Amino acid sequence: MVMIKKLRDVIVNVVGGVGKNTLHIVYMMGYSTMLFLEVVYYSRSAFDKRKEILKQMYYAGVKTFIVVSIVALFTGMILALQIGLELKPYQQQPLVGNIIIATLTREMAPFVTAIILIAAVGSTMAAEVGTMAVSEEIDALEMMSISPVRFLVMPRVISLALMLPIATVYTNLLGCIGGGIIAHFQLNVSFDVYYSHILESLHFKATYVGLLKAFIFGIMVSTISCANGLRATNGALGVGKATRNSVVSSFLMVLIVGYYITGIFYGKAG
Repeated sequence: MVMIKKLRDVIVNVVGGVGKNTLHIVYMMGYSTMLFLEVVYYSRSAFDKRKEILKQMYYAGVKTFIVVSIVALFTGMILALQIGLELKPYQQQPLVGNIIIATLTREMAPFVTAIILIAAVGSTMAAEVGTMAVSEEIDALEMMSISPVRFLVMPRVISLALMLPIATVYTNLLGCIGGGIIAHFQLNVSFDVYYSHILESLHFKATYVGLLKAFIFGIMVSTISCANGLRATNGALGVGKATRNSVVSSFLMVLIVGYYITGIFYGKAG
């Protein structure tokens, strides 16, 4: 009887935990969606908050410049090396430029850039807003009839939605440069041939699909981060939990939404 009771308690705890987490996920999805709709409503006053938007763009762009540069350069180098090693037995190394530009513009550049900004910017947004929430600064704004969404969230969402596509273009550029270095020095492909293949395969559709992904990723990451920050409770522990949840949720949404955007433009997504 004791073993049966213990087993029952374990099952109840497991099922209860799964149910609680599921309800929390559904709640946060709904809360984030409503928060985004509020941001859209308050975006009409974006010009009034232009200084704050520019400030957040500075944090998202300039402050992450070195990290984005290093990751973008080595992403292109790794792609070129791996692709080149596969093409070398067939003596098709010059095609490395075609594959790199297609891979970067369609998928890798927006994805890699989004991951960097999730870690560097999204987590910061969640921590900042979460700290304000647990220290009752959000409540103070509401008592003064100042909307926290207009004052805090809207500038952050707009800034990241604008900055992530810009950073993606920069990632594309540095990725191609990194790939060119490997193509020239390790695959014996001249820079002229490499960049001629890059330009030959640089299509408008791939470019705007990649930038569209980056724009949507910027909106998602900033909205999810601010939503988790606004719902933070229980002091410093709650802020840490909100930051962790924002990073994990943003990462998963980037993967899922990125897949479906690719499917919409390049084939059936399931």
